Amino acid sequence: MRLDSCEQPGPFPVDALRSVEVAVPDPSEAADFYTQIWGLSEAGRDGDTIWLRARGSDPYVLRLTRGPLAVVSTTFRASLDADMIELRSRLIAAGATSADGIRGIGDVGGGNAFSVRDGAGRLVRVVQGDDRPEVLTCAGSRPTRLAHVNINSADIERDIRFFEAGLGFRLTDRSAGMAFLRTNADHHSIVLARAAVETLNHIAFNHDTWEDVMKASGRMCGAGFTIGWGPGRHGPGNNVFVYFVAPHGVVVEHTAEVLQIGDGYRVGGPGDWVWPEGRTDQWGIAPPKSEACKAAQVAVPFI
Repeated sequence: MRLDSCEQPGPFPVDALRSVEVAVPDPSEAADFYTQIWGLSEAGRDGDTIWLRARGSDPYVLRLTRGPLAVVSTTFRASLDADMIELRSRLIAAGATSADGIRGIGDVGGGNAFSVRDGAGRLVRVVQGDDRPEVLTCAGSRPTRLAHVNINSADIERDIRFFEAGLGFRLTDRSAGMAFLRTNADHHSIVLARAAVETLNHIAFNHDTWEDVMKASGRMCGAGFTIGWGPGRHGPGNNVFVYFVAPHGVVVEHTAEVLQIGDGYRVGGPGDWVWPEGRTDQWGIAPPKSEACKAAQVAVPFI
């Protein structure tokens, strides 16, 4: 096992993972779960579309729309000095197909954006110049932002090339079944999990401290939700985690303390992340993942 951190990272054309858009059969019911139990706040509503924000400076981190359960899109924020025309061209050269051109968007937070579809057909949006609201002061343990999205991939090498060549991400670690990529000082914002399906694995929400993760997870347990996996501390990224299955079927993770790294970080391989038999995390206290969690982690498609 290895952990190290180094000097600050060099510039990236994309600053961060911004938000995820999910279709659910009942957006209002899902919004009740995310606001009353998970810890988000409503940022806007227009019919069957509901925008939810965390405590941090993103206008929203989750957008809910009505439809069969699926991920509609994943949105990344371009740095303010990035050339959006060049970035869009770079993505298409990396194997994406255009979904729409650069335009102002009538979305909570606004900004200019474009969309492409990656090699598996997943919709990827890039936004620039969106609003950055003030950080919320909230009682209780509430997520600050998205931490990462984990995507099941039938072709990890294809998807690594897409994120590296198209969006300027950098590979940080490989385990036996996963690839971890970053676009800022966080060890990873995207995780690719080797699978036979092209589906969502889970969405992770970042907290300020591991104690906030525990308290937020306690709020879930108090509401009758069973832990799907955890608590524990991951290997790659070193982050504390607790997984749950949301009522609508998406696997969601409370997490904190992701490793901060710089350009000198040595990319790890599977041999760096080997646990003794029977362990599933660094601490050795996380029980095996529940069958319900494992089933949900391969069941949510991308539109």
